[in-house]
Amino acid sequence: MQRNEQPAKLANITPIVRGLLAEPTDSPDTPFAPVILKTIATEEAIDFAASPEKADAADYPLGLAKTDTPPLFVPAIEPDAHTEQIRGKIAKAIADFTARHSAKPSAVCLEGLAILHVPARDNPSLPLANKVALVTGAAGAIGYGICAGLLEKGCRVAATDLPGQKLDQFAADLDKIAGNRAIAVPIDVTDHKSIADGFDRVVANWGGIDIVVINAGIAMVAKLKDMDLEQFRKLETVNVEGALLTLKQTAKHLTLQAAGGDIIVISTKNVPAPGAGFGAYSATKAACHQLGRIASLELAQFGIRVNMVAPDAVFAEGKYKSGLWATVGPDRMKARGLDEEALAEYYRNRNLLKIQITGRHVANAVLFFATRQVPATGITIPVDGGLPDATPR
Repeated sequence: MQRNEQPAKLANITPIVRGLLAEPTDSPDTPFAPVILKTIATEEAIDFAASPEKADAADYPLGLAKTDTPPLFVPAIEPDAHTEQIRGKIAKAIADFTARHSAKPSAVCLEGLAILHVPARDNPSLPLANKVALVTGAAGAIGYGICAGLLEKGCRVAATDLPGQKLDQFAADLDKIAGNRAIAVPIDVTDHKSIADGFDRVVANWGGIDIVVINAGIAMVAKLKDMDLEQFRKLETVNVEGALLTLKQTAKHLTLQAAGGDIIVISTKNVPAPGAGFGAYSATKAACHQLGRIASLELAQFGIRVNMVAPDAVFAEGKYKSGLWATVGPDRMKARGLDEEALAEYYRNRNLLKIQITGRHVANAVLFFATRQVPATGITIPVDGGLPDATPR
């Protein structure tokens, strides 16, 4: 096998190994305790992984510590092997190792590919310790609230958005919260290869993904009679096709990992309660929402839960302002004769609880699903302060 074939093959095998190394629990809500899986794919590591005799070597490759329990060595996997053949081979190797050593291996040497090893576990008192989340369209108000909330619960977070200075700065801000538990991954959700490459990068960094938050979306303001078809298609590409491509890649990854998982779709109150002049956004987000519901039907058999969060207007979270409201706000302010501050007050006063909805409120709903507080899939949590026209509840 040529060296340039290794990353793609490793990206498909690593989640299988991570799923097999997850420890079963007694909880029906969280049946597996995941591990973080680091990849060492240097020439030195690949040479080491070539033979079980290397377990007795005095020096181990950089990044792999020698312990009382030796690494597990898995012989080369055939290039044309099917997924279930690969899973069966690795599962048998892990089962045999566990029977001999009374514990699963903390390092798996894949001949010709790499060494995968489990570093020290994160603080187990945090509910999302050793879990990995990927958030699309992260570099904004709602995305910042979600990423910060996940990090505070112990999660590793891959914040994804279009490449550029905005994402780089966003990553630097997350780094202040959780250091090496957050990374920035450039992803264009309208490009299947970009999504696949982004997932592969997270797999290379932490071994796999447990939670995906589909948050990427754009808006426009136009009455139906005035709507430009190309502008509508742009929203459809991001809000519908982007959600579909992300769901597709997530389903592929989580079923490959075979340890369950959570998908949380950031919907909107405009699905049950659309607004005049906001038809393109309302219609495309309704399609996104429906894709989430269908995914809940298709993925439940794999222990994968898919739920929706439907917020009303979120203007900012910390220093991050909403990109959606940067688009929508001027029209709304002009129509009502309000400035930016008064517009936020208008939206606060229109809900029953008279509360300004924030990115952290949305994050709390995401965490409700991510921490599996109830056995639910295919449901929606409104985060709107109480809007009677956005019922049913």
